Parts: sequence; structure tokens; C-alpha cells
Amino acid sequence: MSIRHHLTDELLMAYAAGILPEAFNLVVATHVSLCDECRARLGAYEALGGAVLEDVPGAAVSVGSLAATMALIRDRGKDPIVAPPQAPRPASGLFPAPLRSYVGGDVEVVKWRPMGGGVRQAILPSSKDATVRLLYIPAGAAVPDHGHRGTELTQVLQGAFRDDADRFGPGDIEVASEETQHRPVAEAGADCICLAATDAPLRFSTMLPRIVQPFFRI
Repeated sequence: MSIRHHLTDELLMAYAAGILPEAFNLVVATHVSLCDECRARLGAYEALGGAVLEDVPGAAVSVGSLAATMALIRDRGKDPIVAPPQAPRPASGLFPAPLRSYVGGDVEVVKWRPMGGGVRQAILPSSKDATVRLLYIPAGAAVPDHGHRGTELTQVLQGAFRDDADRFGPGDIEVASEETQHRPVAEAGADCICLAATDAPLRFSTMLPRIVQPFFRI
């Protein structure tokens, strides 16, 4: 897999520090499990964070704090999203290990919902500060032209798409900001499947997508 588009340093540092929304954590972990370069950069930031912590003076904790912390972890109801050091994709599956673990299987367990024009989505459960979804875009189909009110991370799992900026193929991740305005189009050939996370609603250029936007939670 030849990956040309990578995560930013800011996202990797935020992931290492544990301050990203759950939805973004899933996308970052999925990309890092596929990308040797980003995995190495993440390891460097985690090592740096560990070195900083070694110099932080200790603080007294109350009796029972360990038990309380363990209870919070149990009550969370979901394992932390952690990218393994090496997570090769199984020969018979599409989803990398973090995503496969999160959805409880591979692409065949996904409950797709039609959005029109052959495009489908499956919104995954996550915390309320951001939304994460799987997108299925038939080869040659386009997503309506739109801008962003926040950040969108789009990880390509299968196929490829193009927009005004570049081409994004398997393993690539597009980091869109409030300055991004684009109309992604899936390339001919394989249908495009992506994992995408947003922390704010999209800003569509035409009326119809804006009308249906609340129903699709985009």
C-alpha cells in the first residue's frame, strides 16, 4: 500500500495526549495501523510525552482512587481505541484492526443506510463531541459540493476519490478544515469506502443537501 497523504503533527500529538474526540481517535488509530510513517511519528510523540511525565512531581491521591479509576474504565462500556504497533489487514477482510474491533466485524456486518444516488452511510456510535461514519460511494459517483464548519478526517479504505485538492487512494487520509471547499468524486473502478469523522455539520453549497442534512446527520 502506497500512502501519500498523512496525519498532521497536531493530530498525532493530540492523539498521543489523549485529547481528541472518540470519533477522531478511531480514524487516527485506523490510519496509524496502516501507515508506517505516521506510526513512527506517533511513537516519537508518545516517547516525548513519557519523558515529560517523568519530570512531573508526584501528587498525593486519596484512598480508593485506584478503585474509582478502574470503575470508570469498566463503566465506559468500550475498550480504548488504541492503534497496535503492527496491524496488518487480514487477507480476507477490508477493515484494519482498530476499525474491525470497533464495529465488531468486517464490512459484512455494517448496516448501511441509503443517502441517494447509490451513496450509503453507517453512523457509528461515539461520544457527542464528534460524529464518525462509514461511507460507501459507488465508482463514478460524487458527494455534493460542500465546505466545513470544523475539521473532517476522511480515511480511504477501498477505492479512491478525487477532489479539487488531490487524489486519495487506499490508506490515504484527507484532513479538511474550515478553509476546505470541495466536491469529492469516486474514481471509476472499485467502489469507494471511507471512514470519516466530523466535529461540526458540513456547509453545503446547494439547497437539496441542506434540506436533507438533519435527517442524515451530516
